[in-house]
Amino acid sequence: MTGGRYGHGILRLGALLLLAFATVLAAFGGRAFAVEPISIGRNAEALDLSRAVTIYRNRGETFRISTAPGIDGIVRTIEVQATQESTDGHWAVFALANTTEQQIDRLIVAPHFRLVDSHFFWPDLGSKRIVAITPSEGFALDRVESSDADIFSITLNPGAVVTFVAELASPNLPQVYLWEADRYKDIINSYTLYRGIVLGISGLLALFLTILFVVRGTSMFPAAAALAWAVLAYISIDFGFIDRFFDVPPADVRTWRGMSEVSLAATLALFIFTYLNLNRWNDHLSYGAIAWVMALAGLSALVFYDPALAAGVARFSIAGTALFGSVLIAYLSWRGFDRAIMLVPAWALLIAWIIAGYMTVSGQVDNDIIQPALAGGLVLIVLLIGFTIMQNAFSGGAFQQNLLSNVERQALAVKGSGGIVWDWDVGRDRLSTTPDLGAVLGLGAGKLQGPPKNWLSHIHSDDRDRFRVTLDAVLEKRRGKIDINIRLRGSDGYYSWFAVRARPVVGADGQVIRCIGTIIDVSDQKRAEERLLHDAVHDNLTGLPNRELFMDRLRNALAIANADDAMKPTALIIDIDRFRQVNESIGMAAGDTLLITVARRLRRLLRPHDTLARISGNQFGIILLSENEPGRIAAFADAVKKTIKAPISFAERQIILTVSIGLATFTQARSQDEDLFGDAELALFQAKRFGGDRVEPFRPAFRTSGSDKLQLESDLRRAIERGEISLAYQPIVHSGSLDIAGFEALMRWNHPRRGEIQPSEFIAIAERSDLIVELGNHALELAMRQLMDWDVQLPDARLFLSVNVSSQQVMTRDFANTLSGMRARFSSRRHKLRLEITETVLMQNPEHNSRVLQKIKELGIGLAMDDFGTGYSSLAYLSQFPFDIIKIDQSLVRNDWSQRDILLQSVIAMATNLGLATVAEGVELPEDADKLEDMGCTYIQGFVAGAPVSAEEATELVMEQTPVVSNDDAAE
Repeated sequence: MTGGRYGHGILRLGALLLLAFATVLAAFGGRAFAVEPISIGRNAEALDLSRAVTIYRNRGETFRISTAPGIDGIVRTIEVQATQESTDGHWAVFALANTTEQQIDRLIVAPHFRLVDSHFFWPDLGSKRIVAITPSEGFALDRVESSDADIFSITLNPGAVVTFVAELASPNLPQVYLWEADRYKDIINSYTLYRGIVLGISGLLALFLTILFVVRGTSMFPAAAALAWAVLAYISIDFGFIDRFFDVPPADVRTWRGMSEVSLAATLALFIFTYLNLNRWNDHLSYGAIAWVMALAGLSALVFYDPALAAGVARFSIAGTALFGSVLIAYLSWRGFDRAIMLVPAWALLIAWIIAGYMTVSGQVDNDIIQPALAGGLVLIVLLIGFTIMQNAFSGGAFQQNLLSNVERQALAVKGSGGIVWDWDVGRDRLSTTPDLGAVLGLGAGKLQGPPKNWLSHIHSDDRDRFRVTLDAVLEKRRGKIDINIRLRGSDGYYSWFAVRARPVVGADGQVIRCIGTIIDVSDQKRAEERLLHDAVHDNLTGLPNRELFMDRLRNALAIANADDAMKPTALIIDIDRFRQVNESIGMAAGDTLLITVARRLRRLLRPHDTLARISGNQFGIILLSENEPGRIAAFADAVKKTIKAPISFAERQIILTVSIGLATFTQARSQDEDLFGDAELALFQAKRFGGDRVEPFRPAFRTSGSDKLQLESDLRRAIERGEISLAYQPIVHSGSLDIAGFEALMRWNHPRRGEIQPSEFIAIAERSDLIVELGNHALELAMRQLMDWDVQLPDARLFLSVNVSSQQVMTRDFANTLSGMRARFSSRRHKLRLEITETVLMQNPEHNSRVLQKIKELGIGLAMDDFGTGYSSLAYLSQFPFDIIKIDQSLVRNDWSQRDILLQSVIAMATNLGLATVAEGVELPEDADKLEDMGCTYIQGFVAGAPVSAEEATELVMEQTPVVSNDDAAE
């Protein structure tokens, strides 16, 4: 007995050693350990085997595994051969035990696609899961045909424990079910009915929105229709209906599913953009939305390369669109935008759907109902969106927009003044004008037809916000009218004023569906207003009364003084000494600051009934009514001098200004304002003659003390106002044909007592008395007026008119703006204005002058360098200035040097190489004209070309050269 027991022990020990050795061999030989069986009862109609399945990846074509212990407790080893060639060897193992005394028939079901726990990046888009299943006993399982899942039928004998080895088609097996056959059939039938209903609703909704898009061309309808079709495609693929419409291989289903998710993301972004009409005013939002949609559309190409990656990006895009849309809808709803408010329910449902989808994809929600429920929720969202846009578009009788006949539109337009019909179709967001305003402005047909935002680039920057706010206010308040003046830029770059007068057409729900009215050109009226503003009664810099108001108040004070003996007004003219040098040393901006400081100091010295005015650049005038006694008047004048002389702190330096003051007190002999003012000017002139920094009261001897220049200066100020300054026109001809190419405008002063005064005399006075800027601007206005007259009188000629510009004009900070304003008032389309500037002027401040000339060039005004050859440094800067013409000074033409011709030839050749035309001044002899022509000179000016003539004579000269063709002649 002992030996038998010992023998049995030896055998058991040997069996254990053999089992351990077999286990080690299995570990190193590709065999897997045994699995625990799952007990199956008779009433178990549906079991989830997912957690009981063990996955083995990359095990090769042959797979060995230890089975679950059988009824006898023995663990066996089975080996399974893969049915696919070149497989990676992915296997799944599970065991089932029939604990009943009856045979059990069941179905093993592995769905191809499952949204639950499918992940975000590189999501599992489904595929064929199980190739074949081999049981540990019996034959391989039979496959039940299905397009949605891999289904195998099994039979378990009473008390049997069977291990199943499944050959996998993919590395993942998301879920495996064990179904009772009839129960699985019932579930499939119930889902089929549900899916059919959802699919039918989705298809009808997509078709209905498409029909609405055909009937109504508003952009939100095609966007909503596209979203509905994308949802229909997604549901068809998710429900497995795609196989019934197309012959899709199982391997391509992942591509179709990825494409459907990308389409869903793209159409959702497109819908929120078009529905909220984000492109109305802001192009940046348009570009961003288009870039977003284009990027999503680009994912369609990625789908064919990596469907999982494309689907992952699409899922994050849907979440981003929902988040961005929520913020935007909340903001617009707070602003009272009706469309945003109406979209709140649908968007709230979308947010809930995305949260549920996130919980499903991340695996937090895991049941069989969630996936079809999400599909149904998606259709519900589109249904609610369709109801929203139909309510927005049709509840107010949007079809009434198309019921307005042309006669009704014209009747509404007649409520405003006559002009161009202005029609804004709010639903289509299309603004049109009849006739086409774009063609009227020379912008081209259709440029101003379309969304109102197309107008913004042509509207003056100061008017754009007002235009936007006015249109938005009519829509938000649903009442009122459009009544605004805006500036529109034409093809020539100049702005014209237009008055927009329109009234809204309101639908049954109170929504504005159309705005109809007129748009009228009111440029002439605005130019008149600008002239009135230009002639305003106050100085723009200091805020003081200007010269016109000063003279008016002086006239009133003298009128009162004639009636009241107690009233004896005194006129004081205050001139800051050497102020031009101050400007040149510290800059014009600093000079303006000094003028403001002086004005403030003077204002503190006056009483309420006294008047302080700025009568010219650096001259102030005072009408003193508060003092009548000579001693007190002198004390007041001395206080003015001391006040201004007090140091002014500027930029860490002390600036001391001195002034010359001339004053004249009322007497019966000075009953006219001009007499009193003129006497004060004579006193000021004497103060200047004595060196300045002094107060000089008027004395009668001043009138005969050789004050002709002062009187001439006083007369020159009045000459501009009285229109005594005129222009003469000296011809400039082509060097070859001697045909008139243009004229140079020369100023002439016809004095009422002294007759014609030479320009060399009065221009010098103007430069000394700071009248040159006003005189030069007056000459420019006269020249531009003449160009406008020549537009009518000489329509077939192409002339240029040159005007000399002084250095003080060029140095003013607003010279380019002054020219722009003149061009707006006196525009010429056929003839060209040209400014002549001497090279010595340019060298005073070349950097500043270069910027000024560039701005002038942009206005379409030509530039000529005058007196070329008289300076010494212009060649170094010639390329920096945008000149068209070089005028060769007459000193180079008239001299009799032996090298004259060589010098002229060099200058003309240099100008030609630089692309500049040349004008030779002072040409008196025909032989000189011939030589200049041979040298390549473009134009000639001088005795050969002709003497200065009046405007009428200049017009006749051009008419003789270029006769105007009458209508009768043209008919013949």
